[in-house]
Amino acid sequence: MIMINVPIFVFPIALVIGVLAASFKIVPEYQRLVVFFLGRFQIVKKPGLRLIVPGIQQMRRVDLRVITMDVPSQDVISRDNVTVKVNAVLYFRVVDPEKAIIQVEDYYNAISQLAQTTLRSVLGQHELDEMLTERDKMNHDIQQIIDKQSAAWGIKVSNVEIKHVDLDESMIRAIAKQAEAERERRAKIIHAEGELQASAKLLAAANVISQNPQALQLRYLQTLNDISNENTTTIVFPLPIETIKGIFDKVSLKKDKDPA
Repeated sequence: MIMINVPIFVFPIALVIGVLAASFKIVPEYQRLVVFFLGRFQIVKKPGLRLIVPGIQQMRRVDLRVITMDVPSQDVISRDNVTVKVNAVLYFRVVDPEKAIIQVEDYYNAISQLAQTTLRSVLGQHELDEMLTERDKMNHDIQQIIDKQSAAWGIKVSNVEIKHVDLDESMIRAIAKQAEAERERRAKIIHAEGELQASAKLLAAANVISQNPQALQLRYLQTLNDISNENTTTIVFPLPIETIKGIFDKVSLKKDKDPA
């Protein structure tokens, strides 16, 4: 058996090297180290090569980058008693690592639960039409509420976006019927407005013609010209009302002069 004599001082040196290797921590730019000294908060260490004394100091890494969280689909009853399923996406980040570790046990789970309850609470105060047409306003309201309540945890909520509002088939058909009725209503209004404008133009034209009888004669000539350009065997010559009235007046006058 071959015996190798190792100097006794090698073991303490190896132990010291091992402790030093375990003590130095590399902190990336997007992280912070929350350090505790014998259980009490000591300091938040910034990026770089940092020394942590094993057994005496404890550390927790905190990521400062923006976190994207999917809020699970929630059953929401709107103010007009319509049940829908709504899901959303939440964007937040840690701005105070000390509060994020000390003030809440698990800030990610806490934000998730807060987002779900706030989503149901805010959307339940609105009608279905508002959920479908005023998403920007509701996104802003939800973001403000979550951001205000999570500030004590060192969290900053930057944005909330409602992704989907799922309806059942009966409600989809009802909305389609409502949209069709709305389109018909708008079509009737546009048609009525067109008739009103046309009648105003016709009245204006009649007033111009009544003040200038020559304009009516020109209109007759234009009408005859249009008829002559068509393949027709019948031509109707319109007579002015004044001409017909004059003929009837002459006939009546002649009858009055002739004895019965």
